[in-house]
Amino acid sequence: MGSEKAYYITTPIYYVNSSPHIGSTLTTLAADMLARYQRMQGRKVWFLTGTDENAIKVHRAAQERGVPTQQFVDELATEFQQAWKTMHIEYDDFIRTTEPRHVRVVQEFFRRMQENGDIYKGIYEGWYCVSDETFFAPSDVGEDRLCPNAECRRPLQWVQEEDYFFRLSAYGDRLLRYIDEHPDWLEPEFRKNEVIAFIKQGLRDQSVTRANPGWGIPVPGEPDKVIYVWFDALINYVSATGWPDDMERYQQLWPAVHLMGKEIFVRFHATLWPAMLMSVGLPVPERIFGHGWWTIGGEKGSKSKGNLPHPVQLAKDIAAWSGAEFDIAVDAERYLLIREMQFGLDSEFSEESFRKRYNSDLANDLGNLLNRTLNMVWRYAEGRVPQPLEHNAELAQLAEDIDKGIAEEVYRFRLNGVLEQIWRMVSRLNKYLDEQAPWSLYRNGEVERAQGVLYDVLEGIRLCALWLAPTMPVATARIWEQLGIGTQPVQANWQAESAWGRLQPGTSVQQPQPLFPRITEEALSVTTEKETEMEQSNLITIQDFQKLEIKIAEVKSAEPVPNTSKLLKLTVDIGGEERTLVAGIAETYSPQDVIGKQIVVLTNLQPATIRGVQSQGMLLAAEVDGKAILLTPEKPVPVGSKVR
Repeated sequence: MGSEKAYYITTPIYYVNSSPHIGSTLTTLAADMLARYQRMQGRKVWFLTGTDENAIKVHRAAQERGVPTQQFVDELATEFQQAWKTMHIEYDDFIRTTEPRHVRVVQEFFRRMQENGDIYKGIYEGWYCVSDETFFAPSDVGEDRLCPNAECRRPLQWVQEEDYFFRLSAYGDRLLRYIDEHPDWLEPEFRKNEVIAFIKQGLRDQSVTRANPGWGIPVPGEPDKVIYVWFDALINYVSATGWPDDMERYQQLWPAVHLMGKEIFVRFHATLWPAMLMSVGLPVPERIFGHGWWTIGGEKGSKSKGNLPHPVQLAKDIAAWSGAEFDIAVDAERYLLIREMQFGLDSEFSEESFRKRYNSDLANDLGNLLNRTLNMVWRYAEGRVPQPLEHNAELAQLAEDIDKGIAEEVYRFRLNGVLEQIWRMVSRLNKYLDEQAPWSLYRNGEVERAQGVLYDVLEGIRLCALWLAPTMPVATARIWEQLGIGTQPVQANWQAESAWGRLQPGTSVQQPQPLFPRITEEALSVTTEKETEMEQSNLITIQDFQKLEIKIAEVKSAEPVPNTSKLLKLTVDIGGEERTLVAGIAETYSPQDVIGKQIVVLTNLQPATIRGVQSQGMLLAAEVDGKAILLTPEKPVPVGSKVR
């Protein structure tokens, strides 16, 4: 990589217990945008993302699907990689926590912290959330014994085991001092204040190992224990640098700029992780930024609720609504995700707001500006970039101001602010075109003046495409192509190309080809009709329904399926015959809750083996916030009664 220190930008590594969504996409897209911006500035850049594969809940998810855990994580890691490729995200490294290069470094961290006296053995006794992979002190837990995380609220497990602990409590003063001496280290400011308050209330030593469930990174010398997933996962930022084997590469990369969602900012990235680095004797991250969440109806969108769309599906929807090419729709989604998120704060997601923003910003402001200007160039200048009449000091000054504004917004991680800066020029160009009315100038014989106006607008569009390139790499390449520029803006040198007046007169432009067709009510209604047709294609006949044998059954016995958190093995009486069922209801019901209960069972389902137990039917349940609620008759009925 050379001796120059690289701009090292990271996302958190993502749990592989489900598919990507626009929450994880936002963080990855923001990192991609920053990486592209820094590359255009001439800096060496290293952009890291990846997947967190050692969590116990990932292991359990694989078990519940009946597939080997390594196969399970391989499949989902590939899905993340493919999604990022489709979304025009170009990372330099994709790290997986099951890779040997990561395992070695995690164990080396553990050894060095142990040698330094910062890791000691003790008894952990307290509450543990399997879903969040998080320990909670008794003082943090209410009488309901549910996870304090409002997004989770699943039952906690009481854990008592011999573990290793990290002396996090010893690092509170040192962390506070570092924060005070480096005011820009944690962003945004109000979230930094949350970190300070968290540290000042007193840090507790952190349990950093668990009993080995058959998955995870073993503790050096103690294979019956694995390293706690958060301790393991955070180290990925260093294990990707080659430390400690390739110190030259490490020194060119570290420290890094970290981006993540706010839920893992205060406790993990801004407290636990820098303390771990201090313990090992490594520099803390260069800067750490925590962004807000997408909300749906005022509540956090999440993978558990399933209310955040898959990024590729959203791009397909945008293409269907608008008629835009798919790659242009991907760039439109990139723009909309960045533009609609108030970085640092929570922001509401809705398809309707995305459609409105698409039409106002992309179809109207930028797309229509490009189309009408190119049409006039063909009409009034024979399809060639005309000569400027004179240096346009006003637009040149605006361009200089915007360039400085973008740099400031990037430094503060206000990426929506970057787009707001660019739209200052887009808006001014639209107004300038209307004010100068080159069509009227041409009709009045002021041809040179009309052509000078067109040059100014073309040059402004060129700059807008340059500035937008980190966000919309494909669409901006098309814009420069239509302007007759042979290179892609994302590959250009920002400083060289950001000067006003770089567009060469005499360059042949292309006939306008609309990049961002408007989303119309008619097009939307056609799309809705197609979706309705697809939904109707799933309709079944009464004869299909009559094939189903659904009966009332009584639960005779129930027990957990070993090594799972969601499955119960039930023995049920369906009327003169007992059946075994495996049901994913353990997060809602204990075995004692269901014994003696009447339930509804589909009895003529093909038997299936789940976790080594043959399930001879399927109980019916409603799903509320991701949890199963059993269907039961209003009053007791004879066992074996048919449901019609």
